[in-house]
Amino acid sequence: MAAGNHSKMTEFILAGLTETPELQLPLFLFFLGVYVVTVVGNLSMITLIRLSSHLHTPMYYFLSSLSFIDLCYSTVITPKMLVSFVTEKNIISYPECITQLYFFLFFIMSECHMLAVMAYDRYVAICKPLLYNVTVSYQVCSWLVVEVYMMGLIGATAHTGCMLRVVFCKDKIVNHYFCDLFPLPEISCSSTYINEVVILCFSKFNFLAPTLTILCSYVSIIASVLQIHSTEGRSKAFSTCSSHILAVTIFYGSAAFVYLQPSNVSSMDQGKVSSVFYTILVPMLNPLIYSLRNEAVKVALNKIIE
Repeated sequence: MAAGNHSKMTEFILAGLTETPELQLPLFLFFLGVYVVTVVGNLSMITLIRLSSHLHTPMYYFLSSLSFIDLCYSTVITPKMLVSFVTEKNIISYPECITQLYFFLFFIMSECHMLAVMAYDRYVAICKPLLYNVTVSYQVCSWLVVEVYMMGLIGATAHTGCMLRVVFCKDKIVNHYFCDLFPLPEISCSSTYINEVVILCFSKFNFLAPTLTILCSYVSIIASVLQIHSTEGRSKAFSTCSSHILAVTIFYGSAAFVYLQPSNVSSMDQGKVSSVFYTILVPMLNPLIYSLRNEAVKVALNKIIE
């Protein structure tokens, strides 16, 4: 019977962010504006880095990759979310749901590791400046970016593969605005034990490992900066890291709130609101953070405008 029901489950209904009719149009306009800024901001950052020769350094190479990731996973989530504000039922087919889940996981896990790589880059630049060109060479940068995407590919494939074995035969309404890891098992009628084990294992690898890399990098950076005697030198060293620290705090803070809390109805509703930060707002904020707080980017932008 389970298999029969599973074969009939050809589509899901995404509950969306809110069911309040008065909020539908304002939220649609707000998130449409956010998405436009996200696309323009990240494409502009990628283009600016490609066109400006003095931005052809490891730091901006990684930043360009981060902008690409932000652009992609925002595009995976936001357009379908916007549909929920203008239609009575936001229907998504089973293949579309699984595809959305796969690419969301791929890019979100890639972002976790990319932020860790960027922290390592800042560590080498500040703590080992004389070895920077050798340690973070073009070849090393390329390999690091490839490894970042490999981590995302492995994690997304493992999670999606486990989700494909889940039998869905309960209510087809997904209590979220996109197909995520936690809402989907809520409507299954088969065991999700393997899914929970895989989530536990990969969350340690894809969340804790990058977090420890970032923390260790910045502990070393702080220790090195405190040894600098001049105030100007300390300020300059910290300024190169401030944008990254802010981006990491917003991304990991909101993601931790969603994925590291007990799974129940109230936390699921809170998680929908919290996930807005790292799925929709973070991709918009990153190019703003790295442009408004970065003198080199401002100079490059002014040269192109002139």
